[in-house]
Order: sequence, then structure tokens, then C-alpha cells
Amino acid sequence: MGIDAAGTSAASNESGAASGARIAARNDGTQAIAGLLPGTTLSRVASSPLSLWIAFLVVHLVIGGLALAQGKGLGDVMWVYKPWAQLAAQGTEIVGVNADWVYPFAAIVPVMLPLLFGADNYVGGWLTMVLLLNAAAFAVLIVGREPRRLVAGWWWLAFLLLLGPIAVGRLDSVSAALAVVGVLWLTLHERAAVVVLTVATWIKVWPAAILLAAVIGLKSRWRIVATAAVTSAIIVAVPLIFGAGLHVLSFITMQTGRGIQIEAPVATFWMWQAAFHVPGAVVYYDRDLLTFQVTGEGTVAAGSLMNPLFGLTAIVVALIGIRSLRRGTPYTRILPELSLALVTAFIAFNKVGSPQYITWLAAPVVIGLIYQGRGFKTPAVLVLVTAALTQVIYPYLYDGLLIPLPIMVAVLTVRNLMYFVILGWTIGALWRKRHADEAAGDLLPAHAWPFRAAPGAHPVPVQEAGA
Repeated sequence: MGIDAAGTSAASNESGAASGARIAARNDGTQAIAGLLPGTTLSRVASSPLSLWIAFLVVHLVIGGLALAQGKGLGDVMWVYKPWAQLAAQGTEIVGVNADWVYPFAAIVPVMLPLLFGADNYVGGWLTMVLLLNAAAFAVLIVGREPRRLVAGWWWLAFLLLLGPIAVGRLDSVSAALAVVGVLWLTLHERAAVVVLTVATWIKVWPAAILLAAVIGLKSRWRIVATAAVTSAIIVAVPLIFGAGLHVLSFITMQTGRGIQIEAPVATFWMWQAAFHVPGAVVYYDRDLLTFQVTGEGTVAAGSLMNPLFGLTAIVVALIGIRSLRRGTPYTRILPELSLALVTAFIAFNKVGSPQYITWLAAPVVIGLIYQGRGFKTPAVLVLVTAALTQVIYPYLYDGLLIPLPIMVAVLTVRNLMYFVILGWTIGALWRKRHADEAAGDLLPAHAWPFRAAPGAHPVPVQEAGA
């Protein structure tokens, strides 16, 4: 099923312009690959799917090996996920069904799956599961050898490598892979894409931001809402059948009473106080939530403001997206920016701020690189820098934040400021009027395994695409 925003009713006299845009986009992607690895031979190597798959395996072996060596990168997998899985397998306690849980119910599936490899091999099973999920998403991304998608593939591998062990050591790894698949399918098989994104949302909430961006940017918004609602109802029905009751919504209520985690942007002010031993500012370990938090004068009030601030920011960003839509901005210049803005705001105004949250930024950047090519280079670079800074913080030098050392608080401060730089760029991109020639080279993917665009579908979104 093609997407309304793809301009399926485009007139035949636009075919010449469409072909020119396709060629321009192909050249743009080829030049981008050449820019990554100068030289004819190296450019051909970089353009080879075989090279990408070899790099994919190398990257996952490296970050998986680092996660095993460091221990911290897989701490939640070993000491939190595995006990949950074992208790559920024994029928003793099924989180989200007969006990409250910090995650939406569908997260129990990836938590349980590694047990298929045996309890003693749970960590290895987890890494294998993440590898297979990422491989599936990678195949959807690069199959077809479209130059921009190959560039996006190299970008994603660089992102995972720069982010390091945490990229494969949390439930966010699962939702991130599903989100990449969802955004790639969105213009080719909308219903399948929305189902995947909804399932990802019921594992970790953040993909709801991508769904919201799609609802704003597409003519088929009510169909998207209906598909997401039906999928959610099916997922929720499973625990309710087994008597979950209000436990199924406990992932919402369990987050309200927690303190401010030390990596969160809002924590920065008190982390500096703790670094310079200001009385009352202290880093402590929350044994219930198994995380390090910071306390000091005003932290309770600041923490209570985070959800309202995020809600307000999300509304403002959504309104700017609607304004951009009504000014004729094509879908290819709305979905990536709007998704990235909403997801970044979710992190920037979150009192948790765990390092794995950076994985959320991958899907919006991947689709931005595919739609816009070089037009999305700035946020792509900003996200890579943010990922690298995050790996410096966790897991290698994390102990320096627990003391906390001023130099590590400085690194944390820069990393946290990057969220607002990314958010500022995306809001600015949505706000300003886009010229027609600026988006002339934008392309929707012609196919993303196993789906292909409908025959005769216009490859370039028309100006009224999302109106």
C-alpha cells in the first residue's frame, strides 16, 4: 500500500522533473560516498553491500566485545532483565501482569527471548537477538543499493561504533531497530510501518514521537491513528486476559516518583554543585530503581517540571510542524525534522537521561539522510558527536561522574548542550520557509525490503503532500 504523501495522482507531465530529481539524488548519494572514502577504488568498496555487511559484523563484534569486557554495558541485561525473564518463565512473577513494571508490556518479549539460549547463556542470547534485529533493519535499509541509503547505512554503523557498548546493552536497542524499519516502510506499506512503530512504542515509549510526526505530516493521519489504536488494543488485551488490571499501565505511574538521574540535562546544575562540594548537593544510588541520582536544593521542584516542559515543547514543535505543512513544505522536509525534534525533546526534558537514550536519534537521522541527502548532514554530524561524548561518559569514565570530577561534569555538560543544539536546528529547519528548488532532489525510497513502491507512484513528494 503506497502512502498518500507520495503523490500517487501526480500528472504525467511531471515525469521529466521526477527523473531529473532521481538522477540528482543518485549523484548526491554517490558524491557523498566518494566524500566518505576519496579515491575511485575506495569509493567502489564503500558502495558495495558486501563491504557494508562486513563492516556491520565488525562493528557489532567490537561493541559486543567491549560490552562483555566492560561489564557495565550489559549490567541491566545480566542483573535486571535476566531475573525478570526467569521469574516470568517460572510463573512466579510476570512483570506487567501480576507486578508493576517500569516498561510497557510488550518489552517482556525481548526480555524473555534470550532464555531460548539457556539461562547460563542469557547475555550471549541477548547480544545475538540484538545482532539479528539490527541485521534485519540493516537489510531493509541497504537492500537495493540506492546511494543515499548506502550512505545512511555507513552513518548508522559509525553511530553505533561511536555510541559503544550501550548501543547493544539495553531494551532501547530493540526499539531503535524496529523504529528504523518503521520509518523506512512508512512510504511503501503504511499499515505495516505503523504496526511496527506501535509495537516499538509498547517496548519503549519514545517511538510514539515518530508516530506523532507521521500523523502531523500525512494526509492519511486518521488511518495511522486507527491502525496504531487497533495494534495497541491487541497488545494490551494480552495482559488483561491474564488479569493484569492496572499493572498494564504501571510503566506510567512508576516513573512519576523517581528523582533526577545524574546524566539528565536537568541534573547538570546540581552536578556542578556536587563537583564543587556545595552543601546539600550529593550523588546517591537509588536501590529501588538501580540508578545513580543527584539531590540538592530545588531538585524535587525541577524534576516535577520536566513532564510539563516536555509536553509544552512537544506542543510547540507540533504546531511549528503544522505551520510548515500549511506553508507547502513537502513531507520529506517535515517527517525527519519533526521526528528528530520530538525525540530530542523527549530526551532533553527527561529527568532520567540514561545513555542508551541516544539510540533513539538514529531512526530520524537515517530517514533524513535518505530523503534529503546532504540537506540533513548537519544534524547527522551533531548526533554523531553526541554519541561519541556519551561513550566517553558511559561506560569508560562513568566512575568520574559518581565522585563527581569537574572534568567529567564538563564533558557531561557539553553532551547535554548538544541535545539543545540538535533541537534548535530541527526547530529552525521546520520554521523557515523551504524553497522549491531546495527540496527538488528529495526522494522517497523506491523500495525497502520486502516492499516496493506502487507502480506509477511519483518518486518525489509534491508540495501539497501532507496537506
